[in-house]
Amino acid sequence: MRNRSFAEDFMGIYTIMSEQQNRQSQRWVIKIGSALLTQDGAGLDLGSICNWVEQMKGLLDQGIEVVLVSSGAVAEGMCRLGWKQRPHAVHELQAAAAVGQMGLVQTYESCFAKYGHHTAQILLTHSDLSSRERYLNARTTIRSLLELGVVPVVNENDTVVTDEIRFGDNDTLAALVANLVEADRLIILTDQEGLFDRDPREHTDAKLIQEALVSEPSLDGMAAGGAGTLGQGGMTTKIRAARLAARSGTSTIIASGRKSQVLAEILAGNSVGTLLKAAQEPVTARKQWLAGHLQMRGKLVLDDGAVKVLKTSGKSLLAVGVVSVDGSFERGEVVACVDQQGNEVARGLVNYRAAEVRLIKGQASERIEELLGYVDEAELIHRDNLVLS
Repeated sequence: MRNRSFAEDFMGIYTIMSEQQNRQSQRWVIKIGSALLTQDGAGLDLGSICNWVEQMKGLLDQGIEVVLVSSGAVAEGMCRLGWKQRPHAVHELQAAAAVGQMGLVQTYESCFAKYGHHTAQILLTHSDLSSRERYLNARTTIRSLLELGVVPVVNENDTVVTDEIRFGDNDTLAALVANLVEADRLIILTDQEGLFDRDPREHTDAKLIQEALVSEPSLDGMAAGGAGTLGQGGMTTKIRAARLAARSGTSTIIASGRKSQVLAEILAGNSVGTLLKAAQEPVTARKQWLAGHLQMRGKLVLDDGAVKVLKTSGKSLLAVGVVSVDGSFERGEVVACVDQQGNEVARGLVNYRAAEVRLIKGQASERIEELLGYVDEAELIHRDNLVLS
């Protein structure tokens, strides 16, 4: 079973890379936030939604494939239920999402139908993207919809998700979808003009950052905190999302959804909002999947030598470099690799169970058979199954 799984993964990676090379049209993931969609809580803004759909129709006419990640289900449900404050209880959030999702998808379907385009609702949880098989199934489904000219409308499946396995915000979800479909661009439409060097709500002289490398450390200090009453993401989550999207070579634009013809302006190459450029080559599809894991099954604490090797040499992780083991995990599950200060260095698919790793940690690979009675892999995590954080 193990060999079959690795073989299937190899063929899946080969197919994905071939498709990416052969694909001629651009593919954009567009995320629209709750504050825009619901007029800050006053119900769905039908006029604005139809305007964005008209702009997306212009992209489709230019041969650009569009995947829409839409917030607004919880906010719309709150409005329909007459709630003024976002609830904290999971069951109330799930109820609001279930009610609001009806109005949200109906609105998109009716607006796109005016231009002869169908939409498809895609509801995801982190579990869907953590499972390799379900990840590939989701990717295949979305690709098929795009080939049919259908616009996928993606949202988190709030009606069944729990706090322990939720994405946390739709910025993160949009970035993972960008990885999933190998998008050329991630467009995050928000109620701000873009990223400023200081919070423009508190500093009138704040300057818009028009362009930067997404890896630039100074961006973190510029991100304004807070996300308002309805949304869960601020600029900090948008920068994190841009960095996650960059793993598939996707550049991100953060722009105001209230700007007239914002998508057309972006398409024309005009300077709109903040462009965060991917500063790295796209990693393989398998490593994109690994990087997207939000829930680790365990943790391996590494010595300084192992940390240096992983960061600079691109080599596999050996048992000799492990200082301690945290958690309970099985072979083939995703674990985090951290330094002795607790900072994540990498993550990957581990070749041995937690109990076995505890027996071989700090030991040379040649001793694995002596300590365990067998040897499966010389590496604790092979470099092909390892991605730097």
